[in-house]
Amino acid sequence: MYDTTLIQIAVFLAAAVFAAPLARKLGIGSVLGYLAAGVMVGPYGLGFIYSVYQVDSILHFAEFGVVLLLFVIGLEIRPKRLWTMRNSVFGVGALQFVLTSAALAMIGVGLGLAVPTALLLGLTLSMSSTAFALQVLEETGELTARHGRTAFSVLLFQDLAAIPLIALVPIFAVGASASQSMSLFGALKALGLIVAVVIGGRLVLHKLFPLVARAKVREAMTASALLTVVAAALLMELGGLSAGLGAFIAGALLADSDYRHELEADIAPFEGLLLGLFFTAIGMSLDLSLLLSEPLLIAALIGALIVVKSVVLFGLGQGIKLGGRPSRRFALSLSQGGEFAFVILAAAASGSVIPQSIANTLTVVVTLSMVATPLLLKLDSVLFRGKKSEPSYDGPMPEQAGFVVIAGFGRFGQVVGRMLHAKGFSFTALDISSEQVDFVSRFGHKIYYGDVSRLDILHAAKTDQARAFVLAVDDVETSLKTAVLVKRNFPDLPIFARARNRNHAHRLMQIGVTLIRRETFEAALSLTGELLVSLGLSGPDARHAVEVFKEHDVKRLEDDFKYYDDLEKLRANAAHYATELESLFARESAENKAREAVDS
Repeated sequence: MYDTTLIQIAVFLAAAVFAAPLARKLGIGSVLGYLAAGVMVGPYGLGFIYSVYQVDSILHFAEFGVVLLLFVIGLEIRPKRLWTMRNSVFGVGALQFVLTSAALAMIGVGLGLAVPTALLLGLTLSMSSTAFALQVLEETGELTARHGRTAFSVLLFQDLAAIPLIALVPIFAVGASASQSMSLFGALKALGLIVAVVIGGRLVLHKLFPLVARAKVREAMTASALLTVVAAALLMELGGLSAGLGAFIAGALLADSDYRHELEADIAPFEGLLLGLFFTAIGMSLDLSLLLSEPLLIAALIGALIVVKSVVLFGLGQGIKLGGRPSRRFALSLSQGGEFAFVILAAAASGSVIPQSIANTLTVVVTLSMVATPLLLKLDSVLFRGKKSEPSYDGPMPEQAGFVVIAGFGRFGQVVGRMLHAKGFSFTALDISSEQVDFVSRFGHKIYYGDVSRLDILHAAKTDQARAFVLAVDDVETSLKTAVLVKRNFPDLPIFARARNRNHAHRLMQIGVTLIRRETFEAALSLTGELLVSLGLSGPDARHAVEVFKEHDVKRLEDDFKYYDDLEKLRANAAHYATELESLFARESAENKAREAVDS
């Protein structure tokens, strides 16, 4: 006998290991890889998951991946960032949402749907896939172009709009019972619950995470992050609202927290796996018989969805003067349906807001519209090859690129940060010490809690989009581990490193770091210069002596690197250079005396 549960787990893990990477290699995106894997193993494919009931159970569990996604979105929605992008987010994003929803709703009414149902479907289908569109734009190198940043703003507004839409699905029910519709009392209760979560969360969470961080137990930090999401989601569900809304609020409450990067990194593996499971479950529920029985209807709906969205988006692109090609790329990259459509359609069908048959048909339409997106973008590149307009890039995305990451914000990192701030350069500072985070924050500096020797933390801090990386970590081994991590994963990112001593500098050089400053070396030279003046040397002579010593020591540091791990050779080399330096100073002193004798 064998455990069928273990087989199912093995199937899902295999999808994550093989299907998603293969799909990305083929240029069609990991989301489509998960969907394809789900179709293959589901009841309409090879039948590893053989019943619709099993699929529904898996889908219900995997929806927690969407809840985690909303938590991460909440972490990204900082008030400062929203204000910087307000024109694009609440201008272009809102216009796209309203115009596309209205156009699709009118088509739905024309096809005989009731107005509430048509409006719900219009709102649902007007949203694009955040994960899919951003991935496509990043893979094509267009995310930092102006049309890529505008697309990001539109997706950001859609993510915000999805939260209340998921929560308010029952309002759209045709002939809904009193239990399905939201009464005034229910609305006030929901509003009060949201206010309570916001106020209570702000008071509790900002005290909880520093307390857990001081324990220095990594598992406890991860558990705290998951507990926050689950507790917020549970409270919302008890109040009759969406679990996703609770997760989003929890994320937004922590958006300005010093522990935001750490939380995002801890949540990311769970979010990624559960979202992969969610898309795989969607693929398993994809009824291929609909595509075979109604191919013309499916094709017409896909065409209508892509054309309506593309026309609206292209018009908006032209309205903000993106230019011809950028407007076209902007429109095509967002022309698909989104992952939130799966959630909303499932909720609408389970709540009898729309018939299950319509939900099934539109699930197929949304899925295949995703498949069409990379194909349409490739077709656009082929048809308009050689007709590219001037690049629309006009600067980095707000708070996403063009900054410096400072790893370690102790005495060395703070000097760097203060100078950058004074000169108007932005930076993201990370430190593993919760005490240091609390202490520095009291003086008005923004610093995040996080272990910089973890790749997920570096990704959460958007190191891949930074202009420079300052390695100012106090612990030598952590510094070296981080240097290896950055060199391996961000090979084009310049590293400016602090070395505790000569051996630390040599080991950094071994890794390939070239921009190194030894701790206390410059300060010691400066102090020695002042000491020489107090002992009777003139200012120019003291400065010259310091410069000679510095050049000589840098030469020795590079020479020592050839055998930095051989203590005997290092001792011999030190003695040789000491003798050479004494001879150099003695020779200069004799030459100076000779010149003075001639002058007199």
